[in-house]
Amino acid sequence: MIRFLTQARGPNGDKFDLNGAYLVGSDGVPIRAEIEWADGEIRCNKRVAGPAALSVLWNVPPFGSIMLETTRVVDRDRPYVLPVELARGRLMRISQKREDWGLFDYPGADELYARVDEAKSQFVASMTAAGETAADEKGCEAVRAAVEVGEALSLFHAGIFLERRRAAKQFSPRPMGCGVTLRQADEAYRERLARAFDFVALPTSWGVLEPRQGSNAWDLVDPWIAWAAKSKLALRAAPLISFHKSHIPDWLHLYEQDFETVRDLVGAHVRRTVQRLRTYVWAWDVVSGLHAYNPFNYSHEQLVDLTRMCTLLVKQIAPRSTTIVDIVAPWGEYYARNPRTVPPLLFADMLAVAGINFDAFGLQFYFGVPVDGMFVRDMMQISAMIDRFANFGKPLHITAVQVPSGSTPDPTDYWRGAHAPAAAGQWHAKWSEPVQAEWLERFLEIVLSKPFVETVTWRDLADTDGHYLPHGGLLRRDLAPKAAYDQLLVLRNQWLPGRDATRPRK
Repeated sequence: MIRFLTQARGPNGDKFDLNGAYLVGSDGVPIRAEIEWADGEIRCNKRVAGPAALSVLWNVPPFGSIMLETTRVVDRDRPYVLPVELARGRLMRISQKREDWGLFDYPGADELYARVDEAKSQFVASMTAAGETAADEKGCEAVRAAVEVGEALSLFHAGIFLERRRAAKQFSPRPMGCGVTLRQADEAYRERLARAFDFVALPTSWGVLEPRQGSNAWDLVDPWIAWAAKSKLALRAAPLISFHKSHIPDWLHLYEQDFETVRDLVGAHVRRTVQRLRTYVWAWDVVSGLHAYNPFNYSHEQLVDLTRMCTLLVKQIAPRSTTIVDIVAPWGEYYARNPRTVPPLLFADMLAVAGINFDAFGLQFYFGVPVDGMFVRDMMQISAMIDRFANFGKPLHITAVQVPSGSTPDPTDYWRGAHAPAAAGQWHAKWSEPVQAEWLERFLEIVLSKPFVETVTWRDLADTDGHYLPHGGLLRRDLAPKAAYDQLLVLRNQWLPGRDATRPRK
């Protein structure tokens, strides 16, 4: 058993909030365990042998409340002091990324280096403190210092490479996209979409296009295809195949125990959709989240087989288009709860070993709902995760990203107001329109600084009925722009010279 002491408590003040907590084993892979609060401590009973790290939602005032991870520790009788181990974990990752990014003696970073040294000194003070209470207090100070300087280092590194990429004009021809609501035909909605973005992420999930078996709903996508062509916006189909409950048709459950039949039906849907839309679509999210959403409990081999078949079909029918395999919930928290899933990096490696032919990986980042995969992370964690997927040698597309602009439940979102964003953490301050705008700017600095990232797609343009994250749109429900939308226009003009986003396309 691994045990942790902490003076921190949850909202009720009687116990630590373990919502979203999980253990991590070697190579960053989550492991199954029972984690509970008992007798004033966190107790972790692993189902596998070996050291493990604890990942928890941790309050770091005034920075925010984010998921943080200890280093991997071994079982022992004496409990660890949680904030001390969280500080150790963050400082270790800072050292790793400084080496990866070449930031040990980079000119102009002396102040940041001094802040790293100060965080290390505070960590040493926590290690040598007299008593667990003093160690906890000193550890919290070290965590705050390490988190703040870690994100600052990430943004410093991003600023260097973003400027290089901008000066060399190395951005892709269409770097910014946005998802849409198919039934939204308001002219203001479409005008603001065309003003700020280069392409539309067109919903083409199986459940949308074939809600009844044998009956296709092309009338939902055809108006968008015509409008996009008129507005000179490219189209990305997203996704073709996903087993998320919102993406599969209800009738498919009739066949869920018959893999061969489902495989044939999947192939028929992909073939039919690509043949109809290939003239208009430049990129396809061929499969999305098969590693995480596996309601039919298919084996790893069957998931790889479906991926191979789908990518091959798209390559055969639309050989000049871009094929993308989407990775959702890239930290893989879900794997600690569901053994029939596959950790994200392992799934990517399985595809590489199997020799499956596709053009790029897609990554999705959602923060602001207290469910696995959506607890808040900071910019250093995001940057480091993107770097890990770069090791596969394929371009990356951020196929969906979204954070809230409010902290209260949103009755019109996908979750129907069941979740308050505040319960999933916060970044720098409570979620608000100004915080959403600042987060978007920092996120774009991080991702667009990386030469292997080709596009970024915001999930929902507006807070119209059914949008995914609470308050997650760039426009309010009445289609008035939020601060993040206005900030995006400013950033486009700064970073993408010659691509005027201040006037609608003709």
